[in-house]
Amino acid sequence: MAENAGVRQGGAPGSRGRTTVADVVVEKIAGIAARDVRGVYALGSGFARSMGSMRERMPGPGGGKSVTRGVSVEVGELQAAIDLEIVVDYGVSITDVAGAVRESVISAVERMAGRDVVEVNIMVSDVKLPDEEGEGEERQRVE
Repeated sequence: MAENAGVRQGGAPGSRGRTTVADVVVEKIAGIAARDVRGVYALGSGFARSMGSMRERMPGPGGGKSVTRGVSVEVGELQAAIDLEIVVDYGVSITDVAGAVRESVISAVERMAGRDVVEVNIMVSDVKLPDEEGEGEERQRVE
């Protein structure tokens, strides 16, 4: 009779196998975390937001709001690097918003994806002025 009957060999369950995290997963985590920061109006350039608002109106799998717009990532086995393009609200401190975005994105990606974030590069591409129309709103020609 075997002395270790019923005992599994091979170490802890967490060490049996490999977990791979797709780039799009990290893009979504980073995009949501960045949008949650006060002072961030939108992600992506003006052109990307325009194309995105057209895409949002389309039915089907290609439609809907894209949380990855303005987000680019490189994901490795242990680390991730993230590039963000953001639009900030007028009147906020851009450096404070950028710092808060970095903290939010790093915290979310490291907690959820288990990757060390080596850098978060932020490019502020625009400022949302108070009197500008909102993203996706259609302008009326006559009032």
